[in-house]
Amino acid sequence: MSTPALKGRFAPSPSGRMHIGNVYAALMSWLSVRARGGSWLLRIEDLDRQRCRREYAETLMDDLRWLGLTWDEGGTDSYFQSARDEVYQQAFSALKAQGRIYDCFCRRADLLAASAPHASDGTPVYSGRCRALSQEDRLRLASCRAPASRIQVPDKICSFTDGHYGVQTCNLLRDCGDFIVRRADGNFAYQLAVVVDDACMGVTEVVRGRDLLASTHQQLFLYDCLGLTPPEFRHLPLLTGADGRRLSKRDKDTDMAYLRSVHTPEEIIGLVMFLCGFTERRERLSLDEALSLFDWQKLPVTDIAAEACAVF
Repeated sequence: MSTPALKGRFAPSPSGRMHIGNVYAALMSWLSVRARGGSWLLRIEDLDRQRCRREYAETLMDDLRWLGLTWDEGGTDSYFQSARDEVYQQAFSALKAQGRIYDCFCRRADLLAASAPHASDGTPVYSGRCRALSQEDRLRLASCRAPASRIQVPDKICSFTDGHYGVQTCNLLRDCGDFIVRRADGNFAYQLAVVVDDACMGVTEVVRGRDLLASTHQQLFLYDCLGLTPPEFRHLPLLTGADGRRLSKRDKDTDMAYLRSVHTPEEIIGLVMFLCGFTERRERLSLDEALSLFDWQKLPVTDIAAEACAVF
């Protein structure tokens, strides 16, 4: 049996302008697959219809082209998650047929008020309170509010080896809890969509921020339930501000609108490579030069302070 071709992906959410942290994630993913002759896919993760806009996606793609981060596949309508509900519904129906899905009528306030422990990313671990509702209670609650759909997880120890952070272990029930696969508004949840998309699109390597490291256990559980082959995962240390907080799209001095007004693509690529420790000083770098310097072993596991991004 032949080994599937190496394929990486960048899957941003178009809820605003890209910032230097998004550029860093895109560049590391691009370099990781290009260094081994693989292809790179662009998927637009616009499940959140309220925050995500088509014009943001178009601007995002223009920023990537300006940087020279071209993709081999994607960027078209069929690679927008908002256009893929039919595919997600098929997976959801398969999980439901297995008896794994149940209605959950809890609201965020209920979860935050619960005494359940919190996962490593700070979100409450669901207590399972709706799992054992009677049919009578379900009908009564459904008359008042639309339910979300959760998948029941087993009390089981699971582990995987991250390509950068090594072995990761958790107890699915204790550390993750039953999680949402379709929201109360009818939109499918990220965890389900990302698994279905990566499998359908033949993605073999996922490079993304370590803030998503813990959710990998949930995704691997879904891969197993759906009989799909998971990709390899490599998580990145986060770029943070001087105060240690993760960069966000509200940090205007690091967003691409500002960076493009004062820097060339080579300067931005050189800045990212310097912040990651691939060079000892800031210098202008082409993508070919960055490719020659890229080495996973040189990337730190601790978060990276992206101070003074505006000054070259």
